[in-house]
Amino acid sequence: MKALSHPTNRAMFFGGFSCFALLYCVQPLMPLPSHEFALTPAQGSLSLSLSTAALAVSLLVSSAISDRFGRKPLMVGALAISALMTLLCALAGGYGQLLAARVLLGIALGGMPAVAMAYLAEEIEPASLGLSMGLYISGSAFGGMVGRMVTSVLSDFFSWRVALVAMGVAGVLAAAEFWRSLPESRRFRPSTGGWRALPEQARRHLGDEGLPWLFTLAFLLMGCMVSAYNYISYRLLAAPFDLRQSVVGGISLLYLLGIFSSVWAGKLADRYRRKGVLYLVLSLMLAGIVLTLSSWLPLVVGGLALFTFAFFASHSMTSSWVGRRARGAALASALYLFFYYLGSSVIGWAAGILWGRAGWTGVVALLASCLVGAVAIAIHLRRLTPIAPMLSQIKAEAG
Repeated sequence: MKALSHPTNRAMFFGGFSCFALLYCVQPLMPLPSHEFALTPAQGSLSLSLSTAALAVSLLVSSAISDRFGRKPLMVGALAISALMTLLCALAGGYGQLLAARVLLGIALGGMPAVAMAYLAEEIEPASLGLSMGLYISGSAFGGMVGRMVTSVLSDFFSWRVALVAMGVAGVLAAAEFWRSLPESRRFRPSTGGWRALPEQARRHLGDEGLPWLFTLAFLLMGCMVSAYNYISYRLLAAPFDLRQSVVGGISLLYLLGIFSSVWAGKLADRYRRKGVLYLVLSLMLAGIVLTLSSWLPLVVGGLALFTFAFFASHSMTSSWVGRRARGAALASALYLFFYYLGSSVIGWAAGILWGRAGWTGVVALLASCLVGAVAIAIHLRRLTPIAPMLSQIKAEAG
């Protein structure tokens, strides 16, 4: 990909890959530690849910640290420590040790997503921001897919511990390439407000005309994405499909669509403006989840593919919009991602209740309702008053 020849884009692709590969690589492994440590399924799921909860909280703290001390050092440290924690997970002598390492991994990874968004908003020209953000998110999609699939295959042939060692080594290599490729910040200016400035900064972002709506979109988007992938496997394993577990695991390949759709959406947003196309992309996501109600397997897979394609496109547009509107403030990016992971927990939990009461129809009803709300928000944002581009302001101040 020609865009990856740019060092910043290459670094962000590797950063997104490592972050999400290490975060989600345990998802297909949950039954294996559960068997070894005699856990219930609910206890086994803590290896992922505790990591994402720690990540959500850490995002807010990490953004303040990066505003004071810089972007690149924190991101490199986040990737290196998370790779080390993954290696330690493979050596865990008990489930408590594994969970402790996973919590530390979540805390460490808090120094990557929001800080990366702030770095791009500061360093990349507005005309290219959508592409750069799209490449970061495409790396995230690729990492989420590879992390799940590699650990599934390696645990089949060896063990879950060997699978985590492989992911830890991959994380170390990705961190090294990220450090080598990412240019030092040129436009970063340390914040002098300290921790006491955080509440005021948060109030300013939450009082903005558009940012709270974008945070709400993050909540709805990730909640729908995680819920769909949490429960579609249960549906495909049952009648009328009765697929084998190995075949159902191949659904992760649909994440490949995110590699292309996030970059495509970034270019589209740079050309036609986000507010003009976001509601159309969200409508595709809604159409995709409705198609999965079919009893014909090709249409179910096609619907999930459309849903996945549109999710990564929507996330690319929305996250880059936050970066531009907040003028690169790391706290705004952290708030976006805080609501992003909060949606994963809340909507994912609610979808589980509906799965138990109404099966896949209940899950789709919830997700469709959320996406109708998301489309309405995107239409509302078409009336949002634009702000002056950050780099134009910088040039004016410099001149």
